[in-house]
Amino acid sequence: MKQTTAIEREERAARNDGEPTLEFGKQVPYDAYVHAGTLHKLQNPISGDPGEMSFLVVSQIMELYFGLLRHELTQARGHVQGDQVWAALAPLRRAALHLDGLNAAWQTLRWMTPADFNRFRNQLGEASGFQSAMYRHVEFLLGLKSAAVVRPFRDSEPYEDLTAALHAPSLWDEVIALLARHGHDIKPELLDRDRTVDHEADPSVAEAWVRIYRDPGPDNHLRLLGEALTEVADRFGDWRYQHLKSVRRTMGAKPGSGGSNGIAWLQRSMDRPVFPELWTSRTDM
Repeated sequence: MKQTTAIEREERAARNDGEPTLEFGKQVPYDAYVHAGTLHKLQNPISGDPGEMSFLVVSQIMELYFGLLRHELTQARGHVQGDQVWAALAPLRRAALHLDGLNAAWQTLRWMTPADFNRFRNQLGEASGFQSAMYRHVEFLLGLKSAAVVRPFRDSEPYEDLTAALHAPSLWDEVIALLARHGHDIKPELLDRDRTVDHEADPSVAEAWVRIYRDPGPDNHLRLLGEALTEVADRFGDWRYQHLKSVRRTMGAKPGSGGSNGIAWLQRSMDRPVFPELWTSRTDM
């Protein structure tokens, strides 16, 4: 795709008398960049029900957001790992806004009653959002680790990347290491633990956040980091709750398509907090 400069854009606008360019040859530049034509060929409903298209498109939109969140959270983790606290704030703020978009996507499915969903649900077979590899990447980055959720991908392309992500430090692991490097009295065993399991809230990490929040000064970048992380955790919690509400609305307490017990499984998932000490520390602030 040919690049242009500000001068070239001004010259073109002058030649066009302010009207859009209408001649491009074989491919419109917008499609060359966004691949809109490809995106719009990815919807292949399997039933004749007109409502299935909404369900399918929203699912694909969420997958794109999961990929975007993975990108932002990976960027933030790299900055934290490199002691670049200020640089980590921008991708975390973007991630929080992306989560707003992700949460808004649930609203477009509020039309769906159990009868609407049942018209095409059987044709989904065992397909379930539980099987989203990109969502698992997001969970792992947030510190929600479980080796069991990698097993569905054992014979598929995402397995190697997911296994590596499972064993890699989460964003929260790197934040805890950052606190230790900044002189906070973090238990040594937290810095060399099994990364494939959830981090349990620890009083030494909570106390570090209490001390950090006691300094309201503008140069306290760790406090700003804490607030940026809190926004991400808070909005991710909203997404999990919206998911629960959507399932309750469309299928009640029926078993899930992927073999789980549906609502009960989602409720247990919500009990696993993201960045737990950011919440436990607030009692003592």
